[in-house]
Amino acid sequence: MTNHLSHQTTLIGRERADRGFTLVEILIVVVILAILAMIVVPQFSGVAGDSRANTIRGNLYRMRVQIEIYKNQHNGDVPTLANIIDQLTLSSTASGVTAPIGMAGFPHGPYVRDIPVNPNVNTSNIANTAVGTSAWFYDETTGAFHANDSVATRLY
Repeated sequence: MTNHLSHQTTLIGRERADRGFTLVEILIVVVILAILAMIVVPQFSGVAGDSRANTIRGNLYRMRVQIEIYKNQHNGDVPTLANIIDQLTLSSTASGVTAPIGMAGFPHGPYVRDIPVNPNVNTSNIANTAVGTSAWFYDETTGAFHANDSVATRLY
């Protein structure tokens, strides 16, 4: 009887050892994972570009709204190109003279904490020059504010 129990124990041990994954099963799993990766990865490849574009659009919206508020509080005048950063980030009078935030006699502003960074070029400089020469384009005659890093973003 001990022989019979010993024989059963040996068989059970063998069955457990034989129950591992075969090379074919492992290859099938790898192929399935590769197919899933081919489906999923392309969907996320454009996410970084979309994120930058959405950031630019959000920054443009915010800046345009603040320039419009500035215009309403400054007798219809928009900030000047030479002083746009100070005129939007400091306090000012209705005539556009700026002073540190909270100074008496300067009731307007600040409109933004700082000029946003254009994520495509990682700078925040403003100019009214050709496309690709600054982060942002600003036209002081109309108050138009655009991205200036490429022709595509200039259209936003």
